[in-house]
Amino acid sequence: QVQVAESGGGLVEAGGSVKLSCEFNGLPFRELAMGWFRQVPGKEREEVSCLDYRSRDTTMSYVASLKGRVTFSRDNVQYTLTLQMNRLRPEDTGKYFCAAARGEYCSESLDEYTDWGHGTQVTVSS
Repeated sequence: QVQVAESGGGLVEAGGSVKLSCEFNGLPFRELAMGWFRQVPGKEREEVSCLDYRSRDTTMSYVASLKGRVTFSRDNVQYTLTLQMNRLRPEDTGKYFCAAARGEYCSESLDEYTDWGHGTQVTVSS
């Protein structure tokens, strides 16, 4: 049985930072691409960033407003992911999720991600 658990969310002041973590059990973590996603109020879930199975970290983000403010890392020994977000803004408020892809490489389609966590809430106060 696959288990996915996010942690690290909370209330943060604008301009501050937060580090989210995600732990996986029960799947071939090293063989799969991994992604972070978010759902902010009033919008559909969107992909924040992704790492394919060979990559260890990236500062890439699919979300234009997050570019230059995130670092996504994976640990293929501990089977964990981290998402560091800096210079947070109130519009970053939302629920953040991690998920494993169906295969080795990243996809911009959320349908290509299978095992999802329940999410962790990040609230940025102005």
